[in-house]
Parts: sequence; structure tokens; C-alpha cells
Amino acid sequence: MSVNDDRTIMMAPAADPAPLGLGAFALTTFLLSAANAKWMTSATGDAWLGFAFAYGGLAQLAAAMWEFRNRNVFGATAFGTYGGFWIGLGLWALLVAPPPAGAGPLAAAAHTAATGKDLGWILLAFAIFNTYMLLWSTQVNAAIFGVFLTLEATEVILFIGFFAANTTIIKVGGYVGVLTALVAWYASAAGVINGMRGTPVVPVGKPFGSRQEARQAA
Repeated sequence: MSVNDDRTIMMAPAADPAPLGLGAFALTTFLLSAANAKWMTSATGDAWLGFAFAYGGLAQLAAAMWEFRNRNVFGATAFGTYGGFWIGLGLWALLVAPPPAGAGPLAAAAHTAATGKDLGWILLAFAIFNTYMLLWSTQVNAAIFGVFLTLEATEVILFIGFFAANTTIIKVGGYVGVLTALVAWYASAAGVINGMRGTPVVPVGKPFGSRQEARQAA
């Protein structure tokens, strides 16, 4: 960064924001996936909604901005996109999903069916984005590749389930989503301890098809 008298100010590198972004993604994904898997039979099933704004959304967007600061285009793009995904999904759930006020039973049922198709289109769009991020994640490390691989499977299964209005397929997507959350939590935990120690403690694997050292990203 330059100042007017032509001196250069060297800015110290920021701490790796990837563990925060991965943790935020993991927790919010877990809550929504547990609902999709029909585990929350004695709960509302909407436990994910507030965290879609506060953790999955804002925390990931913050991580994305720090990844831009660290010149990590992959991490910035991934966290920024999925932070926006969670905020957008939360707004959709609040503003679009509820049936119109005063709607009768038939109109409410038709609206619910249409919102299922909405989710199919949303997940299809993000699956397209996730496909090329999955390819580029091969150049990061094996743990991050695992996150994008399980996320790809989750999104594909769910958009098929929502388009087909098939609750069994959606439930399977919920189980795969829980697996996605667990893989993301692993990558987050590895990033925390490896960053604290300054040396690899928990393995994340090397990039595929590359001899470069694995980088912390998301």
C-alpha cells in the first residue's frame, strides 16, 4: 500500500481465516442437513435459520474479505459465495417460502409445492458453481477437496429430490449433508491447530496432480 510521499507500508499478513469460514459452513450445513434427514422430529426444524445469517452468512463473508486481503482468490470466492448462499437462503425462507396471508388449504399446498421447485433451482445453480470449485480444489489440499466433493453430492441429491418432490431422496441428501459438515469441521479443526503450532499437526493432504505444498484455503 503506497502513501503520498512514495513510502511503502508493508502490512503484516493476516491470520488464516479459513478455519472460521469452514467452521461457519460446517455448523450451518449440519443444522439444515439434520432437518433434511428428519432427525429434528421434536424440534421446529428451523434451527438453521438464525445461523444462516449470523454464522454461515456473516462469518463466511468476513472470512472471504480476509481471504481477499491474503490474496487467496479460491478462499475468497468460496467463502463469499457460500456466505451469500446462506443469507440468500435465509431470506428466501422468511420472505418467499411462507404461504401468502389468507391463502386457503389448496392455495397453501400449491405454494408449498412451488417452493420445493424453488429449492431445486437454487441447489442446481449452486451445484454448477460447486462443480468448477470442486475441480480447482484439487490444487488446494485433500481435506478441502473432500469438502467440495461431499458438498457436490449433497447439492445434486437435494436438487433431484426437490424437483421430484421425493422425501426419501431429500432425506438421503440430508445424510450426505451431515457428512459434508463433518468433513468441513475436520478441515476447520486442522486449520486451527496447524495455524496455532505453525507446523502440520493434523494432516490435510497435498494437492492432487501438483508438487506444491498444501495451502490453507476453502
